[in-house]
Amino acid sequence: MRRLLLLLAALLPATVYAQTTDKVLQRIRDTKTVRIAYRTDVPPFSVDKGGQPAGYSVDLCKRVATSIEQQLKLESLAVKWVPANVQNRLDIIKKGQADMECGTTTATLARMEQVDFSNPVWVDVTGVIVRKSIGVQSIGGLAGKSIAVVAATPNQKALEESLKKGLVNAKVVPAKTYEEAIALLEGGKVDALAAGRTTLEGLGTKIKDVSQYGMLDEDIGYLPYSIVLPLGANGLRLAVNRALSQIYDSNAIGEVWRGTFGPNAKPSPALVIMYRLNVYPEQ
Repeated sequence: MRRLLLLLAALLPATVYAQTTDKVLQRIRDTKTVRIAYRTDVPPFSVDKGGQPAGYSVDLCKRVATSIEQQLKLESLAVKWVPANVQNRLDIIKKGQADMECGTTTATLARMEQVDFSNPVWVDVTGVIVRKSIGVQSIGGLAGKSIAVVAATPNQKALEESLKKGLVNAKVVPAKTYEEAIALLEGGKVDALAAGRTTLEGLGTKIKDVSQYGMLDEDIGYLPYSIVLPLGANGLRLAVNRALSQIYDSNAIGEVWRGTFGPNAKPSPALVIMYRLNVYPEQ
């Protein structure tokens, strides 16, 4: 029994330390700098605006950085912004080029084998916009049509599964970026475009004549957006989730909302529930 107690005593400090800190968080503390990757192409979540990152996810992560500064008891914490796109966003985190990524990355079980995720920062569904001239009112009406979608994303999987379940013989056309997908749509090479519904609404600013297109009423898939974190960075994940809990439980989330979507904008009931479900007591 005495040997067992000694063994437990020896293991306990290491276990506690592993739960409360990690190399990434220690580096942030030592350098007084956090590196945040941000998407440059997904309004209203994360865009490059006049050379500066902006959008809902960016503003949220700015407040997360402020909370981490307070949690680490630092006088100041510098933020180094690292531009990212849909192809390299996960690799930037895996290769240690940034400490977190803020954009529209969906947390999936497959991705959890490569990176970690914070608690959700948004919930969305996959939507589809179509050219009005083809007269389509539903997913079923897309039979024989072509649909652009950014490749290797949950949107592509949701679209393909929806078409398969509905026995809809439509052609899915993968694109590398949203810009490429929009070009396919505007160039008449596809009849529709699938993406996160809120992202599609934000992409309206990049479409030359939005009056030519309409959004289908049907929603497909489920997209829980989260902050991407390095795999195994338990201390950083706890710090980020603590920050999100603080933000969701205060007026800060309302300020982020109004700053992104306007003074009269309100979150959907699903988002309100998500915020409340991710507020945790400190003790």
